[in-house]
Amino acid sequence: MRRYRKPHRIKRKKSIIKNRFFLLGFLIFVFLVFAIYFLFFSDFFQIEKITVFGNKKILKEEIIKIAENELKNKKIFSAGKNIFLANLGGIEKDILSDFPQIAEAKISRSLPRTLIFTILERKAVAKFCKDYKLFTKDKTESSYQKCFPLDKEGIIFEEIGGNNLSLPRIKNPNSKDELELGQRIIETDLLFGILDIFSDLENLNIQTKEFLIVSEERTNVEALDNWEIYFNPKKDLDWQLTKLKAVLEEDIPLEKRKDLEYIELRFGNSAPFKYRQAEE
Repeated sequence: MRRYRKPHRIKRKKSIIKNRFFLLGFLIFVFLVFAIYFLFFSDFFQIEKITVFGNKKILKEEIIKIAENELKNKKIFSAGKNIFLANLGGIEKDILSDFPQIAEAKISRSLPRTLIFTILERKAVAKFCKDYKLFTKDKTESSYQKCFPLDKEGIIFEEIGGNNLSLPRIKNPNSKDELELGQRIIETDLLFGILDIFSDLENLNIQTKEFLIVSEERTNVEALDNWEIYFNPKKDLDWQLTKLKAVLEEDIPLEKRKDLEYIELRFGNSAPFKYRQAEE
């Protein structure tokens, strides 16, 4: 019998593999285009709600207005208020710039359409006051005072009346004439030292009128009944307060405090004091 060979078939594996890779690449491309459109250009992730937490003094409508202005000004093509493209850092920066009363503003995304604002407002721990001179047209001199609450970082954040807030009053005659809200006008170490002194003086039944920062090494405390205590905030305040307590208990009767001129606590282990001279 005659044997016949089977006809030789050409293998097309490489061609099939190429077609599959092309198809797979095309499908991936289509998927990416769809995903980009869905994430950044569809209505599904357009910001529809802004929620504000933590604000007490600042109206939430004012905060939302700043956010909406930022979103409107930073449109990317037709993406509009897309939650992924929103410049959260820019919004936070604008909020802190427009509202010195706010210490911290954090913004988070809540998918698909909500931004959550967490606001931390500054809390006053003291008040800073400054005297200004005013000259009228006839060259008559008068004075007025501006006071600002201080937060724990030594930053002023709004203007208040001089008699507002039952907090320690601080003055610094060496500070700049023009004060800007949001500006740090006292270092935190000095501020905490003054707050400690204020608390300890209250425990000694000494009501304070104001704290005057004369220099880095001298802070004068004026008592409500018009006598002064001289502290050095650079040295051990606990020791200076110990000396004050001792001299008040041992050498100065309570009824004689009103006649005091000053008590000096800055030097050595003693606490010299002086009475005002009686007017003739």
